[in-house]
Amino acid sequence: MKLQNRQKWQIIRQYMIGWCLALAFFSVVRGEGTRELGSVQFELWKSILVSLFGGAIFGAISGYAQILTEEHGYRKMSLRGLWVLRLIYVVLFLITMVSLAYLIFGEDITYLEFAFEPGSFAIYLYLVSVDIFMFSLRQVKLYFGGNNLWQLFSGRFYTPREEERIFMFLDLQSSTAHAERLGHIQYSKLIQDCFNDLGIVAENEAEIYQYVGDEAILTWQLKAGLKSQNCLRAFFNFKQQLLKRKGYYAQNYNCLPHFKGGIHEGIVTVTEVGKYKKEIAYHGDAINTAARIQGQCNALQQEFLISESLKVMFEDSSFGFEQLGSIALKGKEEAIELYGVKVG
Repeated sequence: MKLQNRQKWQIIRQYMIGWCLALAFFSVVRGEGTRELGSVQFELWKSILVSLFGGAIFGAISGYAQILTEEHGYRKMSLRGLWVLRLIYVVLFLITMVSLAYLIFGEDITYLEFAFEPGSFAIYLYLVSVDIFMFSLRQVKLYFGGNNLWQLFSGRFYTPREEERIFMFLDLQSSTAHAERLGHIQYSKLIQDCFNDLGIVAENEAEIYQYVGDEAILTWQLKAGLKSQNCLRAFFNFKQQLLKRKGYYAQNYNCLPHFKGGIHEGIVTVTEVGKYKKEIAYHGDAINTAARIQGQCNALQQEFLISESLKVMFEDSSFGFEQLGSIALKGKEEAIELYGVKVG
């Protein structure tokens, strides 16, 4: 829960910083060497101080609106619908801000005269543009995931580098049977709902690396994955999230989706790939091994498998481990010791 609150605060903080910078920039551009045409006059430095104060308030409210949108809107509305909703929010917020400003500064002038003073349209257009820009930036960040957007901007992974990471492969059980029974459209909606519920793993500091059909790949930096057993808790938290919504899945798809997982750690290469569609990509044997481990779940009649090299890193684990012996994995010269993972 603490991590979830920290993520919410991060969104609010980003909006607050963005709005403070945007309004301070507007004050400098509009106030340096110019004179306001309207009835309200500010000195430059006073205008900057008001911008910083107003930016913090506007940013906090906008950030909270974004949190509500992500928690409730994405399941029910298309991106276009979210754009329209956001535009309505901005208009209503502007009306509220103008009304408050009128109560403070609107002496000897009507509300409409105050709201549509010379130069006011430029202010409104700027505020709407800034909010749309920040909303768009947030959507791009959600599409890239985690801090990948900033890493692409900074060029951190333009040159390949090594990292020690944990990878988990999740695969929907009986996916072919679900697809045949539901049809393509309903099956796609099922996958969409499952991966929306997979967002719960953010509480365990998981990065969602890729979605591949009915399969998802999660990753952690080694330290973050081992901390509080995040990489193990993520699987069972996702399972519990699906169970909480079993009524929804039963009503809409006549099933309770069940995922099987395989997890492994190792050194991988991370780099920026692509010319017209860029992304952060991981290459290395650890990823392939994690995929092979997940592929053994059905054969070993287990829902969650872990490699011995990762298992030994958990000294006092609250989870139970069932030794399954050395298993020869496809494409691997040496057999790997595997363990089933269960809630202790």
